[in-house]
Amino acid sequence: WLSKSRINDNEPINATLVTSVIAFVFVALGDVNAVASIISMFFMVTYGSLCLISFLNHFGSSPSYRPSFRSRWYISLTGFIVSVWVMFKISTLYAFLAFGLITILYLYINHYHKSRQGFASLFANSLFQLNRNLQVMIQKKQSKRDYKEWRPSAICISKDSFKRDKAFRLLNWISYKYGFGTFLHHIVGYYSKATVEQASKEHNKLINHINIPDSHVYVDTLISPSNTSAIAQAIQIPGIAGMENNMVIFEYDKGNPTNLHEIIDNFALVDSGDFDICILGSSNREMPYKNGIHIWINSFDTENASLMILLGFIISGHHDWKKGQIQIFNIYRPGELEKTKKAMDSLVLSGRLPISGKNVVLIAQEQNISSKAIIAERSSSAGLTLIGIREELLKREKEKLFEGYDELGTILFVHSKDPKTIE
Repeated sequence: WLSKSRINDNEPINATLVTSVIAFVFVALGDVNAVASIISMFFMVTYGSLCLISFLNHFGSSPSYRPSFRSRWYISLTGFIVSVWVMFKISTLYAFLAFGLITILYLYINHYHKSRQGFASLFANSLFQLNRNLQVMIQKKQSKRDYKEWRPSAICISKDSFKRDKAFRLLNWISYKYGFGTFLHHIVGYYSKATVEQASKEHNKLINHINIPDSHVYVDTLISPSNTSAIAQAIQIPGIAGMENNMVIFEYDKGNPTNLHEIIDNFALVDSGDFDICILGSSNREMPYKNGIHIWINSFDTENASLMILLGFIISGHHDWKKGQIQIFNIYRPGELEKTKKAMDSLVLSGRLPISGKNVVLIAQEQNISSKAIIAERSSSAGLTLIGIREELLKREKEKLFEGYDELGTILFVHSKDPKTIE
């Protein structure tokens, strides 16, 4: 409406009328200082916005930013900072009003021209550059350090993304506060135009299908002709935060474990790298979060204990588990009670983990009762059960290692590449 003009001389009559009304309003105020402050605000907020846009374009280094005259990023940044400082020095009230007005104006224009990228593109380019520079700097620093603090950076590969979501939920719990997670939907096939189009469609479908408001997991697709090649590609992908992935999560359906043999066949492939391996046995039963997380430790399987305890602590940090508690069960051999107590004190108490002593249960291993029977009796109602697995047992027993847990709900089998330090 403001841009509408007369046909004979192309004069923007509507804009002229609006400008005249604004001018009369300022004259009617009669206070020269007030008029000067308002006019200065319009000038400073416009100049500051232009300087900010120029700085972000310089910092983001977008190829599409090719100004007709050369400018320096530090001049643009200085202009923006000085503009904001002068606005608040003149009048704090008028400064906030000016910022509010230009924000409303921007939102209106952005809504009217939805196809334009606006500030989102500027900030995205700037963040890309900042992230790149930070990761390069961190990489150089870490190469000089002998000790590296452990935190989970997990990757999950699944063909059943639309059938079951427990693997994604597990990744989200890990990524919520302490770790990072990447979820890869495996599309079986060779890389071609057809599979690329399929990957794009399923990627969008997967994002809409998951629809978790507080998701912290990066979702992508991976095209590969076999499960082995997909895993080999995935474990070489850098983590979304720039940190190297150190954990691989597999998932199978406990009720119909058709893909369990593929997981077992590729276990050695993943274990050849520096990866902790988690195998999630998804149950059709809902996960009663209030019943907490049960962690099962054997005195002859201590290498997985620290990782399971840390994972239990990390997962319980998500608000889904706010009503649940971590319970640790340690099955010890007869005559090793004192030794087991000292080991648990070292893991839990010295590590300052929020696990009370009453939630640490020591159970003697009886000759006629198997560990699986003890676990089934104690953890049948647990929200999530963590059980350690050893590579040599997996090679020998294969699928049988995962059998005998029908009474339990969802289980996370954990294999630690190296013992983790709880400090």
